[in-house]
Amino acid sequence: MLSISAVTLLALAVMFFGGIFYYYNYEWLVPVSIQGEESDWVFTDFVALAIFVAISLVAAGIVGWRLARRILRPLETVAKALRSITTGDFSARAEVVQNGFGEAETLISDFNAMAWRLETAESELRFSNSAIAHELRTPLTILRGRLQGMADGVFPPTKELYGNLIAHVDGLTHLVEDLRTLGLASAGHLDLELEMADLASEVEAIAGAMEPEMAAADIRLERDLQSVPCKIDRNRVRQALLAVLDNARRYAPHSTVRMETFVSGSAGIIRCSDSGPGVPPGSHEKMFERFWRADESRSRKSGGSGMGLAIVRAVLRAHGGDAVARSTPSGGLVIEVSLPLAPVPGMVSG
Repeated sequence: MLSISAVTLLALAVMFFGGIFYYYNYEWLVPVSIQGEESDWVFTDFVALAIFVAISLVAAGIVGWRLARRILRPLETVAKALRSITTGDFSARAEVVQNGFGEAETLISDFNAMAWRLETAESELRFSNSAIAHELRTPLTILRGRLQGMADGVFPPTKELYGNLIAHVDGLTHLVEDLRTLGLASAGHLDLELEMADLASEVEAIAGAMEPEMAAADIRLERDLQSVPCKIDRNRVRQALLAVLDNARRYAPHSTVRMETFVSGSAGIIRCSDSGPGVPPGSHEKMFERFWRADESRSRKSGGSGMGLAIVRAVLRAHGGDAVARSTPSGGLVIEVSLPLAPVPGMVSG
């Protein structure tokens, strides 16, 4: 609007000052023989007016053309990048235009941010599709082999064999449910049934349920639980806690796992630390990616799908919290989840 106003004012200024110049220099510009009365317009007056209008239009046209170029250049760079993206090149970015308008710079910045997210999503989709196929191939191959063997009479239909097949089906069901949870979280449609609860009670319930499995892995489970009231979906939070403890059980056997709950600022914190081998440096953020494994062979042997911690972060972020990981001074692993505090009198926990 400022630029358009400037063009209009320029045209008016040329006509105004041109008219003043013509008026004060009338006798010099117009021969006496063709001068008329003061109230009369002669041919020379119309010629002068036409000249001033033409100069105004030319000046406004030149300035307007330059302004239009400043507006169109950013749009051209965005259009060029957009055409590349439509052909499948998600790495295309709009070039930053020098001396552009603030709105144009914002447009390019927002477009490039959108292109980066599209590239990331497309890369994650390719990787997820490949990883999902890889995860499903092994149990499906085993199931088909066992069923074919039973059909051919190679394997007798024993109770143990049926139990083994059911375990593989349960594993596939769990994998599908994990994928569904992550899909809902990515789309922002992970429904939560919020209610007041005490994080200490939730941790105690999950730790108690996991104690036999932790003991079987030679893990000593310690607790330091303080009352932390939060408004949460208890089933989802317990699902996340179960994934955190299961991660410690799989990858930190023969260690000590310590569960803590406490308040930090406006957040309730659940901290799980272990004295296990930890993860390689620089891998703490990658731990929350889908299907990521620090040690592929060890993860396969332990039966992990690589989605446990991804679900932990998805559930926590759906609550408005987050999950982070870091190393302990001794080289172990700390996973810390945070949830917004919501203290309410008369809170019921369990």
